[in-house]
Amino acid sequence: MFRFPLFIAITLIVAFGGGIMISLYALDATQGFGAIKLGAWEAFPALQTVEADPYAKSHRARAGKLLYGSAEGLTFTASVDDEGARLNAGCRYRISGQTPPARLWTLFTADNGGNPAAVKTGHPSAINSWTVLRQQDSSFSVEISAVAQPGNWLALPEAGTFRLVLTLFDTPTAGSSGVIDLAMPKLTKTGCGNA
Repeated sequence: MFRFPLFIAITLIVAFGGGIMISLYALDATQGFGAIKLGAWEAFPALQTVEADPYAKSHRARAGKLLYGSAEGLTFTASVDDEGARLNAGCRYRISGQTPPARLWTLFTADNGGNPAAVKTGHPSAINSWTVLRQQDSSFSVEISAVAQPGNWLALPEAGTFRLVLTLFDTPTAGSSGVIDLAMPKLTKTGCGNA
């Protein structure tokens, strides 16, 4: 007598539970479609616009973060180096070169969720275009490690993987289709551990 209603209840629980789990996974797995990959850096130019796909809109609504209009800025993230290896706090990295044209840019270390990384108090976890030390040709080099380095340096968390977030503000590239022609700074691994 109760076998048929129990079967229906189990079927509904599996269907709704599975649907919810798959939806949450899809929201966490991607920021949407239309990613542009330039070396280690990845951007979603349509993420902030009205043309964004439904997954991107849901992702940004769930995250509750301030997003920029297409003419205001463009955010690039890197979770791997130029060789494709995952960024790890046990290693040291160097960002070198120049950024695309922008009135201002910021670079910070982030956790895997995109939030600023927890580093030791007093250690720099962010740098911007106004404070970076440059070469004569306007290029720069930023050392990224857990141990202090001379010159431009970003601190890393104690352990685990991390991301780098480079945001270009008031940049002509944010609203153009020429994003794929940009030259991004190189992100290279300079060593791991004590080596």
